[in-house]
Parts: sequence; C-alpha cells; structure tokens
Amino acid sequence: MATMLAFLGTDAAIDPALLQKLLSAANAVSFNAITVDGDTSTNDMAAIMASGQGPEVLSDSDDARLFGEALRSVMTMLAQLIIVDGEGATKFVELRVTGAKSDAEARMAAMTVANSPLVKTAIYGEDANWGRIIAAAGRSCASFNQEELSVYFDDEPILKPGLDANFSEERAKVVMQQKEFTITLSLGNGPGTATVWTCDLSHGYIEINGSYRS
Repeated sequence: MATMLAFLGTDAAIDPALLQKLLSAANAVSFNAITVDGDTSTNDMAAIMASGQGPEVLSDSDDARLFGEALRSVMTMLAQLIIVDGEGATKFVELRVTGAKSDAEARMAAMTVANSPLVKTAIYGEDANWGRIIAAAGRSCASFNQEELSVYFDDEPILKPGLDANFSEERAKVVMQQKEFTITLSLGNGPGTATVWTCDLSHGYIEINGSYRS
C-alpha cells in the first residue's frame, strides 16, 4: 500500500466474515497492487463499515458477487488516484505481466519491475529501456522462457520473442510521452497473469522527500 487510510461504507446487510472476505479480495488487486516508491507506512489500512440498513447480501449469491465486483471497482479507482497523485509523479503506468507459471509468480515479477528505480527513472526519461524491465523481472524469482519473452509499450513491440529487440525508437518515444500508458511483459512460461500500477521517479520526488522531516 501507499501511505494512506481508506474508509469505505455500505448500507448492505452483510455478515462480517463475508464482508471481510470480499474486502480482502478487492484489496489484493487494488491497494496492494500499486506502488509509488515501494515504501509503506506504519498506519496503512483499508476498512469498510456496513450499516445493515439496506438489502441483505448472502454468501454464494449473485448479490455477493455483484457487491464484490462493485467494491473492487471502487477500491481500484481510489488506488489508481494514489498513483496519479504520487510524489513527483509525471507518468501513470499500468504494468501487465502475462505468461507466468502462476498468478503468484506474475505478481512477483510485476511488483519487482514496478518498484525498480532503474525502470521508473527510464519511464521518467522516456527511454524504452527493455533491458531494465527484463533485469528486474529476472531478479523477482519468477521463472520465464527466455526465447518467448516479449515487452510491449501499449501496442508497440519493444522486445519480441527470440530476443528480437529491433524496435522503433521513434514510435516507442511517442508512447512514452503520454501521461498514461501500458507496459505488457510476457514471460512465455504459463497461464499466470497480474496487473499493477506504478509511476515514474522524477526530480520532483527527490525534491519533495529531501526537503522535509517526517
């Protein structure tokens, strides 16, 4: 999580255990899928309160499924706003990892890449440095098929299977000049996927964090 307190409310009449289960599931793919700088605070938390004054939501029902989807949508929106408002952030990046051995390995690779200072500074400098992305994924302990690795910036291929790095610097630059874009890394090793959100690391981040005492 970033440094934040998230409070959510609902009128649903829902069992506390079910509500906690849905909150934890939504949290895993929202607040726990973002990173500004990899640091956390001692008081990070997400809490939800239910008044019980609304319709009943029962376990294993369509209502529970719809409630979970709505909760995930709201929490994802709030989490993404933290990235947009990150200290010194100038870029919002969605990082998708596909082709991992498992979802857990995909998440390991995604968070390692998203937290890498070298990747984040390359994003700030609008440098399509695929080597930094692969290097970060390589130290995440996620397994991958070297010959099947690929990296895309939006729809622009940066690294194609067979370690083909013959890409257009000009078109890559156009993508990276956007305020928001997507990096897709395929590990070529299975069905696992993960999506996280991150930002760049700019001079502004250093100025903000180097100029005050906490």
